[in-house]
Amino acid sequence: MMDSMKTIQLRRYTLVEGEYDAFVDWWQRWMPKVRPAAGFEIEFAYGLRETNEFVWAVSAPGDEAAFLDREKTYMASDARAEAFDGVPQRVAVHDVRFVTEFPTTG
Repeated sequence: MMDSMKTIQLRRYTLVEGEYDAFVDWWQRWMPKVRPAAGFEIEFAYGLRETNEFVWAVSAPGDEAAFLDREKTYMASDARAEAFDGVPQRVAVHDVRFVTEFPTTG
């Protein structure tokens, strides 16, 4: 039986100097609530304090087009607006791309 298709988006951020802790606190408070509620799964999240980097991946069932449709709905949602309300820009540079998952067992 074949696994159902999912699309994974890798999100790499360089954070504004001095905003690492505030960003991580905000992310941990909001993303595990709003992303899954919108039909996404958070695959992982890692921070690199020394270089002000934060890397995470989010996935959704279906192909890239389905992901983008779901993301469009999420971006316009009241839940996302609430999560970002009054939050200063803490991401200086972002690199967001779809990635391919490869099996790690042979």
